[in-house]
Amino acid sequence: MLDFEAWVQGRSRQLARTAYLLTGDAHLAEDLLQDTLARVAERWPTLSRTGAPDGYARKVMYHLSVDWWRRRRSRPEVLLDHPPETAAAVDDPALELRLDLRKALMRLTPRQRAVLVLRFFEDCSEVQSAELLGCSVSTVKSQTRHALGRLRALAPDLLEPTREVQQ
Repeated sequence: MLDFEAWVQGRSRQLARTAYLLTGDAHLAEDLLQDTLARVAERWPTLSRTGAPDGYARKVMYHLSVDWWRRRRSRPEVLLDHPPETAAAVDDPALELRLDLRKALMRLTPRQRAVLVLRFFEDCSEVQSAELLGCSVSTVKSQTRHALGRLRALAPDLLEPTREVQQ
């Protein structure tokens, strides 16, 4: 039987990255991760016996992120008297590329973002993605196609072959 704390230690970094990719905000990602871990903890006795906590955690995370997006959409926008302060510009092409990609990803629907994260970040198959999202394989295919098309329209400069991120 797998220990919950050991599982969290081994998976929290990957789950945190996934949460950030889904929300686009570090603070929201932390909240999403905590809510996900709380739900996994509730079901831990069953999950540890079956040996499938990873899949359950990802499924909970994707569903929670879509639910959050729906709730945020229904709340009115808060206007400020003064715009927030902005950070000083940094001359880093890799950072600029990541920011452009983040901005384009945030303009996708949560389901489109979830499909892209599953398919290209988590490297899940179409069948695995459909299982995690609770939809059909054809829905995963069409959402992927629509999301990639929308990314191309929103940020065509991301497709330039000369733009590469240095790891």
